[in-house]
Amino acid sequence: QVQLVESGGGLVQAGGSLRLSCAASGRFSSIGDMAWYRQAPGKQQELVARITSSGSTNYVDSVKGRFTISRDNAKNTAYLQMNNLKPEDTAIYYCNADSYSDSFIRKIINYWGQGTQVTVSS
Repeated sequence: QVQLVESGGGLVQAGGSLRLSCAASGRFSSIGDMAWYRQAPGKQQELVARITSSGSTNYVDSVKGRFTISRDNAKNTAYLQMNNLKPEDTAIYYCNADSYSDSFIRKIINYWGQGTQVTVSS
């Protein structure tokens, strides 16, 4: 019912910036919480940032002050502005979102995107 497509990843030098986008499409009533996760080589997946439908945000300590999550509800899109990137930020970044179904019962279903690679060189 819902597809999440990430874009904006790439290769950047330490100290550089990238802006990731996550666009939701398909059949749904509305999108609830949206989040960015990442998984580095040989590491477990971790939650990087989350934003609620009302705009409340949470960040993992390691990115506070450097990353900013935002959303455009009209476009059903979330963004992750990443500044002052560090080599330890290298990972595949995955978009995650809660969607409310367009059926009579508006149940919440969680979806994942396919991921976008972010590589930060030293």
